[in-house]
Amino acid sequence: MVVRSLVRMTRRSVVKFVCLGNRAVSLLCGNSLRPVHTSVCNVSSQQKAGFKPEKVAVVTKTTRYEFELQRYRYAGLSEEDFKQLLAMKGSSYSGLLERHNIHTNNVEHIVKSLRGQGIEVQVVKRGEYDEEVVRWADAIISAGGDGTMLLVASKVLSKDKPVVGVNTDPERSEGHLCLPVRYTHVFPEALAKLCRGEFRWLWRQRIRLHLEGTGINPTPVDLHEQQLSLEQHSQAHRITTMGRQQRTGTLHDSVSKPRLLPIRSLNEIFIGESLSSRASYYEISVDDGPWEKQKSSGLSICTGTGSKACVFSILVRSYNINKLVEQSVEEVLKIGKSQTGLDIPLNRDFIEKVTDEYNESLVFSPDERRLFYSIREPIVNRVFSSSRQRGFASKVSVRSRCWDACMVVDGGTSFEFNDGAIATLSMSEEDQLRTVDLEN
Repeated sequence: MVVRSLVRMTRRSVVKFVCLGNRAVSLLCGNSLRPVHTSVCNVSSQQKAGFKPEKVAVVTKTTRYEFELQRYRYAGLSEEDFKQLLAMKGSSYSGLLERHNIHTNNVEHIVKSLRGQGIEVQVVKRGEYDEEVVRWADAIISAGGDGTMLLVASKVLSKDKPVVGVNTDPERSEGHLCLPVRYTHVFPEALAKLCRGEFRWLWRQRIRLHLEGTGINPTPVDLHEQQLSLEQHSQAHRITTMGRQQRTGTLHDSVSKPRLLPIRSLNEIFIGESLSSRASYYEISVDDGPWEKQKSSGLSICTGTGSKACVFSILVRSYNINKLVEQSVEEVLKIGKSQTGLDIPLNRDFIEKVTDEYNESLVFSPDERRLFYSIREPIVNRVFSSSRQRGFASKVSVRSRCWDACMVVDGGTSFEFNDGAIATLSMSEEDQLRTVDLEN
């Protein structure tokens, strides 16, 4: 709905940020709406009006250079020792520093552009990003790659707060969830287009998680951009479990009602044993159907965003497990030809077409309110069955029978998920993430 009342305002203020949109504008920034100055945004009564957020949080990634430097500083090493150890690992100090500087310069470009338009900006490292930052901001910019965007999205629980991703190192990151790459270097141009309403809202569906059962531990472990080792991961879970035991006086608390976790998954959720060589034992119910015992190397549930992300190299297990490669398609077609006697073509073009069509069937729109679940390498015998290895669903429930399992959200946040814990994964209208689709 076009907010014509904004256009009729006659204050002599210049719009200093984005006119993000034409829908539910008043909800986006609370009372931070500002009148649109037609000389800047060229807004008539027939055009889209927008808003000016007073406060924007820019959440930045931790670069590899920062990560490595922090590790070696803790060890008390000198700068020269740091360089030598990197060289021993096959990493280049100058290369890491160069990528770090590229990222830093692009973040400064974003911040300067925003502040130049009179916007109050708070720059936050991903380790400092929390619910308080989300509450403070009218809009949030993710400055990094897709991993940073997923982290930012996980803590934004309101569908009325816009999240915009900017890829700060386009040469090393695809940035599928971010604005088109060209806007990294000309961010003011992106702001101008948003101000003129030359974009559309993309409402991305997300997964909500309810956790219940015996001995559950709803305390998350933040895996950050660099995955923790198994030893660190287990230790982190032991620490949080001990802390809960001290608070409650008992290790295995029974929870009668499901607890909604304060996190939303934009991409995928993976459930499985921490030790990948150990089979994951669990029970699964799809859309309130009967429980089925499963043993496999894990279970993955993804959104439409996750299904599309695979095309752009974001790791999504459900897609990578189920997609076919041309070699497999060719071998299946050869068997089909020999068994049926049919004249099935085996030329490269046909094989490629069949492969692409099958893989594209696994991809669905980010705004579709449905899940895609996939059982990874199921074990099938007289005890364990696998009636369906994958499929679409509205709700998936999982009861853990594992020893040392985790429920990992978007590759960055992990929850302990051991024997007796029950997770219910579903979608809700109120959990949509408000993002921007801006043409290149």
